[in-house]
Amino acid sequence: MALRIYSTLSRQKEDFVTLEPGAVKMYVCGPNLYGPAHVGHAMSYIIFDTIRRYLQYRGYRVKYVQNFTDIEDRIIETAHSLNTTVQELAEKYIARFYAEMDALNVLRADYNPRATGVIPKIIEIVAGLVEKGYAYPVDGDVYFRVTRMPDYGKLSHRALDGMEAGARIEVDERKEHPMDFALWKASKPGEPAWDSPWGKGRPGWHIECSAMSMQYLGEQLDIHGGGHDVIFPHHENEIAQSEAFTGKVPFVRYWVHNALLRLHEGEEKMTRHLGNIVSIQEALDRYSSDAIRLFILSSHYRSPLTWKDENILAAERGVERIKVALKDWTGHPQQSPGDALCEEADRARNEFIAGMDDDFNSPRAIAQVYELARLINAARDAQAPAESVAYAQGILHELTGVLGLTLKGRAAPSEVEPFIALLVLTRNELRAAKQFALADQIRNRLAGLGVVLEDSADGTAWKYTG
Repeated sequence: MALRIYSTLSRQKEDFVTLEPGAVKMYVCGPNLYGPAHVGHAMSYIIFDTIRRYLQYRGYRVKYVQNFTDIEDRIIETAHSLNTTVQELAEKYIARFYAEMDALNVLRADYNPRATGVIPKIIEIVAGLVEKGYAYPVDGDVYFRVTRMPDYGKLSHRALDGMEAGARIEVDERKEHPMDFALWKASKPGEPAWDSPWGKGRPGWHIECSAMSMQYLGEQLDIHGGGHDVIFPHHENEIAQSEAFTGKVPFVRYWVHNALLRLHEGEEKMTRHLGNIVSIQEALDRYSSDAIRLFILSSHYRSPLTWKDENILAAERGVERIKVALKDWTGHPQQSPGDALCEEADRARNEFIAGMDDDFNSPRAIAQVYELARLINAARDAQAPAESVAYAQGILHELTGVLGLTLKGRAAPSEVEPFIALLVLTRNELRAAKQFALADQIRNRLAGLGVVLEDSADGTAWKYTG
């Protein structure tokens, strides 16, 4: 089965055919550095990290670029309000971003360019667009002329005539058309500025990603990723300015957009300016990185997701089942003995691949991981041959690696161990009194803190998974 990807541009699944056989040029929109990232951002980065891992698993050479937006209106406003510089603010949140992504086991990009690092490329593109008649300068600003692109709106599937209604557009009587967008902005007092043919100024938001992707990946890409909320106007404008500048169509072969994360059902997406967020650090304080990844990947990337504690706790328990299945695995490659367990393990791998080949259907893939873990645990109980168990474990470890799971834990702080023991004792007393709802509540809250309980005929044991 060939890998097929849903493209926002065509609104259908397409066979994955790269510009260069065996190689993937992949660009993903990174964070805007005016504040810390939240779990809605983490959802996107985990999804694209998994896509990258899977492409590499399938043998592709992936060149992965994810940018930092370090000059933009909100960054400037925030820096002024905090009485700091734009650069200091950016450095602070870049350091925090790296630390949080490392904690979530998100692989670092091959390149993390900053908008301020590609100013010469930005000026080159803007000047080229002006020369070709796709852009026009006005009083030190430069705007893109959307009417020159007859297919403008093809990504968001909107007609230019109907775009003004409900759109957030910059009102400026100097623009030829209300939807014309800024490529270059004349400097204002107190703002960072660079010399340009149109005077001192700074880039507009949209041109930054075109310049960074071209600088590191060339004039055409295989995959461009980002959240559903940046399809319009950001990615729409990227297409227009990039194809106008290079004359090469398409700028991107596959536009991949993840759906958005909400804090509660029916609410808007998580967003920093509304404050309806859970920070990444807050999430990591409560749950393991593996549970957060499994929770996110248990929903298809194009389906909206709601942050629910009970679902993340369920993912935490799922992580523990996988860890139990991998217990005592030596890590050495094993030859398949060819018995029923090994055949089931091979089948699980094939079904995992079939799921991921179908537009990165991670829920389908995860179902195979859980099923294989169940089979391994059952085989152990039935005292199956050690070499068969080891072979199945090797495949399970292989597949969890594609999902970016670490399956690691850490010891509980010594000062909390007596309190955990007391809670375990209280839970057992509640169970003896048939107050199962309260007992389950203790178990679930402990799981959320990384403490997993294991009930057996000999009593209840606990361990800290981190």
